[in-house]
Amino acid sequence: MIILIHVIIALTSIVLASLAFFRPTMKKLITSYGFIFATIATGTYLLISFPSHILQSCLMGLVYLMVVSAATVATHVRLVRAEENI
Repeated sequence: MIILIHVIIALTSIVLASLAFFRPTMKKLITSYGFIFATIATGTYLLISFPSHILQSCLMGLVYLMVVSAATVATHVRLVRAEENI
């Protein structure tokens, strides 16, 4: 069950980071940070509970983290630039 929750949170996080990038708002940015934290928390729980495939899991987690973090940082930069232009 926790694996399903983890996957749903991760996929939602990717979708939300993409939406926030194209239509940036501070609320979407904060929500994106929350989903990133939730994905990392559930992934850590899974790694501690089922450590059999730790290398594969960690590599996938790092790829996810790089993609979502890049989108979130780009969204943050876009928001800052938009506020400077006001």
